[in-house]
Amino acid sequence: MSTTQTPRSVPGELPEDSGAFAWLRALGPRGRRAFGGAFGGYALDSYDFFTLPLSMVAIAAYFSLDSGQTGLLTTVTLVVSAIGGVLAGILADRIGRVRALMITVVMYALFTVLCGFAPDYETLLVFRALQGLGFGGEWAVGAILVAEYASARHRGRTLGAVQSAWAAGWALAVVVYTLVFQFVDADTAWRVMFWTGALPALLVVYIRRNVEDAPRAAEQRRASGERGSFTAVFRGGMLRTTLCAVLLSTGVQGGYYTLATWVPTYLKGERGLTVVGTGGYLAFLISGAFIGYLTGGYLTDRLGRKRNIALFAVLSGLCILAYTNIPSGANSLLLVLGFPLGFCMSAIFSGFGSFLAELYPTAVRGTGQGFTYNTGRAVGAFFPAMVGFLAGSWGVGGALVFGAVGYAIAVLALFGLPETRGRELA
Repeated sequence: MSTTQTPRSVPGELPEDSGAFAWLRALGPRGRRAFGGAFGGYALDSYDFFTLPLSMVAIAAYFSLDSGQTGLLTTVTLVVSAIGGVLAGILADRIGRVRALMITVVMYALFTVLCGFAPDYETLLVFRALQGLGFGGEWAVGAILVAEYASARHRGRTLGAVQSAWAAGWALAVVVYTLVFQFVDADTAWRVMFWTGALPALLVVYIRRNVEDAPRAAEQRRASGERGSFTAVFRGGMLRTTLCAVLLSTGVQGGYYTLATWVPTYLKGERGLTVVGTGGYLAFLISGAFIGYLTGGYLTDRLGRKRNIALFAVLSGLCILAYTNIPSGANSLLLVLGFPLGFCMSAIFSGFGSFLAELYPTAVRGTGQGFTYNTGRAVGAFFPAMVGFLAGSWGVGGALVFGAVGYAIAVLALFGLPETRGRELA
């Protein structure tokens, strides 16, 4: 690997700029515009994703679906997202980060809107799969764009802040869901939710006018002579890194998407909460997620990438076990535990943007990050489907425990990966 390790600071020594927003100032004007584009893209990516989980009960009723068919809607999105992620990563290495970012945003917005026009389950399944093409690529491209502007000292916090956009988009989706399902008949409300997925198109205008690739990284990419070679991430010393990074992504995302997909159904179906009640409980979960992303970003710079991921993988697994074993009627405890559950399952992601970017040289960074993150997402996508099929015999709450298995897999994968804190991108 052509990345180099920079000396670490002396313990207890203050950085040159230690303010709370030092990471943002360090980006510079162009970097801050790139941050805005990546943050907005990921927030709206999240919004478009959650239009499905929040509407799943209504969609299942409208098309008379069983839990397995319902879970398949999420699984196909995530499986196809692997293809989208790989293609977007290669595009980012060939045509640049910003152009690839715009393509992914347009793709996921277009097919989210088309989902709202689906006349039957099969058409909805196809449109949701195609939405996955854009959904899979946006995060990887946006994270690389910002990582190449960020300094090694602040990269974890910077990418953690980008990651927090997921919670912002999730929160927006819950607000819109609560309003739409309160005032529109359920048979139409789920379609309205998908139609609001047109919002990201406005972001493309901002990105096109204001955002550009990091000049130094763009020059390094041109000088290398490589143009998004897919096979390069499997050659030499990168083979082990790529395989272990895929396993890590599989475990973390398998656990996460299990919860993100099925918690709303669990709250409504097994805990008997109303639409407004579900929104209130999710507010605690999302608040914990937002703070978790920011805290995890700070800790990944302080503890290191691997320690941060290991810590929150263990805590996330424990939170799942606690959350799904709360006695019937103890819904106040369910409300309280939503915060640490959201906190832990989100804090683990804060180091991903910086960690995966630091594992690969500039010439194949898009390909490497796009492939590992999204292949992990595709394999992890079978976790929600498994919960759907197990829910018939175990109940949704019991099947959710399957998500804890994913976090155990993530911890094992860390043994095959190097620590990259403080590594300069080259």
